[in-house]
Amino acid sequence: MRRLAFGLAAFAGLLLSGCGYNTMQTQDEQIKSAWSEVLNQYQRRTDLIPNLVNTVKGYAAQESSVLLGVTEARAKVGSIQATPELVNDPAALAKFQAAQGQLSSALSRLLVVTENYPQLKSDQNFRDLQAQLEGTENRITVARNRYIQAVKDYNITVRSFHGNLTAMMFGYKPKPNFEVENEAAISKPPSVDFAAPAPAPGAAPAATPAPAPAPAPAPAH
Repeated sequence: MRRLAFGLAAFAGLLLSGCGYNTMQTQDEQIKSAWSEVLNQYQRRTDLIPNLVNTVKGYAAQESSVLLGVTEARAKVGSIQATPELVNDPAALAKFQAAQGQLSSALSRLLVVTENYPQLKSDQNFRDLQAQLEGTENRITVARNRYIQAVKDYNITVRSFHGNLTAMMFGYKPKPNFEVENEAAISKPPSVDFAAPAPAPGAAPAATPAPAPAPAPAPAH
């Protein structure tokens, strides 16, 4: 009986392996790991924002609408419960992505505003925070791309024959993914060129130099 049970178990294992079950298990774990890294990097960015806002406020308190926009976008991100089930819910994932995209846009506007405050740009604390933010944005892009690829591989397995039969039998369904329609804009880290001098607040833009006059034609002989 033991030999028969062992033989049946081995046969069942071969069947499951050949029909994609083991591949689905592996890919599902890869998705969970990639998603955890996405959340980790987004949380890292969220944690940087209060210090960044307070530093900017010290030099540019009059930019209250921009600062408020960042604070509100951060609060909206924090109101979304990023549970493991979120990756299986297209509407919830879209809402999560939209909130993170709004925060990215708000941060970009904030960093554009800092161009008008040279004293802020020379503040060491601001420079450190801005460098950390840029590094985090780069890590977010890498983590998102890994997650997108992991979901893509899993969905191909679930939809392909014979994998689709196994998926139907065990209740595995295709997972929603990040929309990549705006990927280039969303994943571009906000940056500030510290080398370029910023104009003082209210200063007129530098005049464009007039072109040099054309040389007079040589006299005819």
